Amino acid sequence: MTASEPSTGLLGRLLSHIERVGNRLPHPAILFAILAGFIIVMSGFVGLFSISVTLPGSDTEVHVRSLLSLEGLHYIMTSMVNNFTGFAPLGTVLVALMGIGIAESSGLMSTALRQLVLAAPRRLLTFAVVFAGILSNTASEVGYVVLVPLGAMIFLAVGRHPIAGLAAAFAGVSGGYSANLLLGTIDPLLAGLSEESARIIIPDYEVNPAANYYFMAASTFFIAAAGTWVTEAIVAPRLGQYRGEAKSEGVESLSADERRGLKFAGRAGLLLIVLLLWSALPIDSGFFANLPGTGFLRDPESGVLLRSPFMSGIVALIFIMGALMGIAYGLGARTIKSGDDVIAGMGKSMSTLGTYIVLVFFAAQFVAYFNWTNLGLVLAVQGADLLQALGLTAIPLTIMFVLISALINIVMGSASAKWALMAPVFVPMFMLLGYSPEFTQVVYRVGDSVTNIISPMMAYFALIAAFMQKYDPRAGIGTIVATMLPYTVVFLLIWLVLLIAWILLGIPVGPGADVMIPVP
Repeated sequence: MTASEPSTGLLGRLLSHIERVGNRLPHPAILFAILAGFIIVMSGFVGLFSISVTLPGSDTEVHVRSLLSLEGLHYIMTSMVNNFTGFAPLGTVLVALMGIGIAESSGLMSTALRQLVLAAPRRLLTFAVVFAGILSNTASEVGYVVLVPLGAMIFLAVGRHPIAGLAAAFAGVSGGYSANLLLGTIDPLLAGLSEESARIIIPDYEVNPAANYYFMAASTFFIAAAGTWVTEAIVAPRLGQYRGEAKSEGVESLSADERRGLKFAGRAGLLLIVLLLWSALPIDSGFFANLPGTGFLRDPESGVLLRSPFMSGIVALIFIMGALMGIAYGLGARTIKSGDDVIAGMGKSMSTLGTYIVLVFFAAQFVAYFNWTNLGLVLAVQGADLLQALGLTAIPLTIMFVLISALINIVMGSASAKWALMAPVFVPMFMLLGYSPEFTQVVYRVGDSVTNIISPMMAYFALIAAFMQKYDPRAGIGTIVATMLPYTVVFLLIWLVLLIAWILLGIPVGPGADVMIPVP
């Protein structure tokens, strides 16, 4: 049996139905515009019935406010610009992406991924491909465009089925989207949405972009190992020996310029890491207390690292790291010859965000209307009461939310668009049950990741199909799903076990981000 065989029967019909339904969904920007209009109408309708809730732990009564009132009309007219420019994820994504854009346009990202895979011993080749895929989702476009076809080429070059290499890379890039040793643009984006939603309950609540880092970093090795096992134990045996017409093109080794560029980037990165360690060291710890300037990015008053300029400046650090290492690589590899090339790289990364900015405009209005009308707060309180009545404890509640996120992801591909829609409901609801916004966010991310690789709505699904058809011309959506489904099942089980361990052991999911918080 080969992966070129078309998928038929119940699975094929189910996937075809999901594809048709998903294709009928409007563009996410249009969807948020519709939802913003829906909130306006719904607030007016609910406002007729004087619906209210009492906030837990207080006697404060909250009523639904109507956007169809004179006050509501004034709010819509006067807040539109501020809703957009003050939307937390917008600035963070723009700043972080400019730095990563320099690293990407200089060639650093693609060269580093090639080097990681090429340097791996053959017995660790599959692990290296999956692991590189996970790291590449810091700048996900590079992973899809460079690493997925590279995985197929490497496997073909060593006499293995190329689709097995493609599947391993795709599993790491997309299925392992919520695991990484590095922070990327998705981290501040989701943190901003979580923060906006948490402030429905606690007005000054802050969610750090690194809020899920501990869980993500631990997940990296578990998911890389799981992806390796699935490839070797399930996918590769199912594919068998490759007998297609594609011939090995060889994986081009690094040129002298590329190697010099990596050395320059490595030295720049090491210098920055030393500087960051110096800035974060405890200012009162023995020998280090005598070093001038030690701990200058810690909190000036308390001297702690949490809620310090270091933690609050994660987005700035992503920008600086990407820009510094990208420029260093470009100078070494001769891909950057002047400041104009740096600006061009930053501009190129911005040029891809036109549609995203339009989406953010409507998403910002939706979230702002949801908050102003108090519909989100009323829904959160009533939803929390329902969940309390059901008596669901942390573990079954977590499993339920992972499955909900995974199912929604099959028909709605954008991680940020889904979270912008779900966070205003689930973050306040879980806060009222005593779960932190950071934990709710990481549970969502698990569900969002595991079904990426079987979702026809995922933005790069068509590209993966094109890569696969190079080695199997008959490959279609059913082929991809049949190949990738084992990764989804195993990744889901591994991540559920990790989440349960995190709950039982009470391990923070990130710096200053516990699983539980005091019930507001």
